[in-house]
Amino acid sequence: MQWTLEVVVVPVSDVDRAKEFYAERLGFTLDHDARVSEDMRVVQLTPPGSGCSIVIGTGVGVMEPGSLKGLQLVVGDIRAAHAQLAQRGVTTTPVQVAGPGGFRPAEPDDDLNNQGFLFFDDPDGNGWVVQQITARLNPPGTSEG
Repeated sequence: MQWTLEVVVVPVSDVDRAKEFYAERLGFTLDHDARVSEDMRVVQLTPPGSGCSIVIGTGVGVMEPGSLKGLQLVVGDIRAAHAQLAQRGVTTTPVQVAGPGGFRPAEPDDDLNNQGFLFFDDPDGNGWVVQQITARLNPPGTSEG
C-alpha cells in the first residue's frame, strides 16, 4: 500500500496576500480558490513538479498564522533556485552548506548535493527550507528544465 502526502495546511492571516506570495513570487500553481461558505475559503496551490499541495484559507485549520516551521522543498540546483527567488522578490538566506559544525556559507566549488540549503519565510513567518538533492531530481541522462 502506498501512502502519499497530498496536502499541508499552511496557517496565514491574510489569504489574498498569501495567495499572491505563493502563486506570484514562489511560482506555485493555483489549483483552486473556492469559497465553500461565508466562513470557509479554501485556496490550494502546488509547487512546480510536486505531488503535494498546500492549502491556505479561512476555516481550514487551527494553527496560528506563522506557526508552521520546516516545510521543505527540494530542487536540483540550489543556486538557480536562489537566483529565481531573488528575481521574484523573495528574501532568503544565502545558499548554505550543512556540515558537522552546522551551516556555513556555500563556496563556489562546494558540492551542494544533499547538503546545500537556503531558508525563507512567507509573509506570516511560516518557515520554509529549500534543499538541493540532485540525484533524485536529475537521474543520469536527464537535465532539469
